[in-house]
Amino acid sequence: MFWYATSFAGGVFVMWGLNRSAADPSATPDAAASAAVSASASPSSAAVKLEADSAATTNPGAVKVELFVMSQCPFGVQAEESFREVVEKMGADVDFRLEFIGEKGPDGKPQSMHGPKEVKGNLVQICAMKHSPAWFKMVQCQNKNWRAVDTNWESCSAELGLPVDTIRQCAEGKEGEELLLASFARAADLGVSGSPTIRIGGKNYEGNRRTADLMRAICDANTGDKPEVCNNIPVPPQVNVTVLTDSRCEACDAKGLAAAVKSKLANPVVTTLDYAEEAGKKLYGEIKPAKLPLLVFDASLDADKEALGMVEGGARKVGDRRVLEVGGDWNPACNDTDGCKLDECKNEIMCREEVPKRLDLFIMSQCPYGVKATDAMKEVLENFKKNGEKIDFAIHYIGSGDDKTGFSSMHGQPEVDEDIRHLCAIEHYKKDFKFLDYIWCRNKDWRSSNWEPCTGKATGIDKAVIEKCFNGDEGKKLLAASFATTNAAGCGASPTWLANNKHQFSGIDPETVKSNICKHNKLAGCDTKLTGMQAPPGGAAPPGGAEPGCGE
Repeated sequence: MFWYATSFAGGVFVMWGLNRSAADPSATPDAAASAAVSASASPSSAAVKLEADSAATTNPGAVKVELFVMSQCPFGVQAEESFREVVEKMGADVDFRLEFIGEKGPDGKPQSMHGPKEVKGNLVQICAMKHSPAWFKMVQCQNKNWRAVDTNWESCSAELGLPVDTIRQCAEGKEGEELLLASFARAADLGVSGSPTIRIGGKNYEGNRRTADLMRAICDANTGDKPEVCNNIPVPPQVNVTVLTDSRCEACDAKGLAAAVKSKLANPVVTTLDYAEEAGKKLYGEIKPAKLPLLVFDASLDADKEALGMVEGGARKVGDRRVLEVGGDWNPACNDTDGCKLDECKNEIMCREEVPKRLDLFIMSQCPYGVKATDAMKEVLENFKKNGEKIDFAIHYIGSGDDKTGFSSMHGQPEVDEDIRHLCAIEHYKKDFKFLDYIWCRNKDWRSSNWEPCTGKATGIDKAVIEKCFNGDEGKKLLAASFATTNAAGCGASPTWLANNKHQFSGIDPETVKSNICKHNKLAGCDTKLTGMQAPPGGAAPPGGAEPGCGE
């Protein structure tokens, strides 16, 4: 599946990895942060007491709202800020609390994704929640500098009149530890692993985090007489959105995209159109060129000023519509009969000529996954070589710019410089893939700018040759040509592979690379089992979904 979907941030609809269902509330930047706590960390009497204390400060029938976070997760901090006005307006009519995500360590102590400082932040916050009705104001104060939640709580508590000594004793003692482990256990029991995750009235909440939307969801979850505040929530304007897709595109997840839109807009009316339908083809003809799937907003967007501000920075205006591409790469016209004859389609992957035994790798030289991909080629090439096969292998680099305007790459100028050195080695040491000796050597310490030890006796690469190429015009021209090749192929994620010049795949291990070459070629050595994807620490199965990478 494409790593695309929708998230309103920075004033635009930007990409984030919808490699899981949009309905999965843990599909957040800090998802899968912690393993389930052991059975011994089941909810304790401390957790029951915490709930009882909280209930004493709320009105009868108040809806329970749980926000699962990590105290140093910036996305959790953003979610906490979303609830600031909600809590102020609803007061005792909402039973709002934080729960924390983490695990019980081998020593029986709490552990959290961002380390000991976060554990301390979790502890002081859960202890404040236990011992003061003003606990959320302390959290808000801490969040002004959330990187210092382990220490700034004292000044925040003192300023707000919270019992500093009581909170400290709790956080440093058994009480706080029990409270936090019980909170971790609750998250694990509910299958919550992503910060933030919101539960309202015992159900996962997947909607917008605007104040009115959160309040409306809380009021809707109230099963008794609704509080007066529920009668004064403004009704959001309706926004009409069309998801334009193509049933021939296996990666075009229109349902997931529609679900993401519904979770981000306050009151969307979503229609899905297929390019195969007359109306879908007509709409595409009116807004092209564009890659599917995409979102088309009509003039109703103007009525929702907040949604408009989120969308218009990344959208293209076509008449009274706004067209927003969300990272897909499907050109439906090129997939029509004779579509490859169109000028716009000549560089598209599906229109490329099949070249047997050809393998292209698109990377960023300082992307850790690109490093793993190039390292994987050592085993792949050795396997085919000993079986009498030779692969036509080439490496290309991901970035933008040219020798006149300058170059840019995701990991900055050091990556641009290393890209050039790679290309200089490739240009001057093509025979028998000698250039890989330099690249594999650099991969051992790819963060370092100290490239010279990978020349001379260590690799047989002449330092003077690389320096001359790098310092002169040659290296810059090589990088400009490499960027142009990559951009024409539409490859923006490192690593991306092309087998036989047209079959795209992902992978960072030898077995995956070999299998995809063999999928399109009959070669000796295809039956040999190479090193596969390694399981992450802890013995869990390799992650599913999209392969890891840098870039889009």
